Amino acid sequence: MKNFQSLTREDFMNFFRDVDKMNELTPDDRIEIFRSVLLGSTDITKELLDDLINNYSVGNLEVIELRDEKK
Repeated sequence: MKNFQSLTREDFMNFFRDVDKMNELTPDDRIEIFRSVLLGSTDITKELLDDLINNYSVGNLEVIELRDEKK
């Protein structure tokens, strides 16, 4: 197992922003990162999901926001 203690935030972000390095990741790698990178439920918003759907040109999905009836 590699020692990642020397991997800094800057190193990680440089890797992430390098198209050639990102192309080394498999589709499964990318899905794993995507599924785990957000901190929690408050990070997932309608606006974020709308942007994601728009950025990837997904035309068959729509995000609706339901009101919390308990409030």
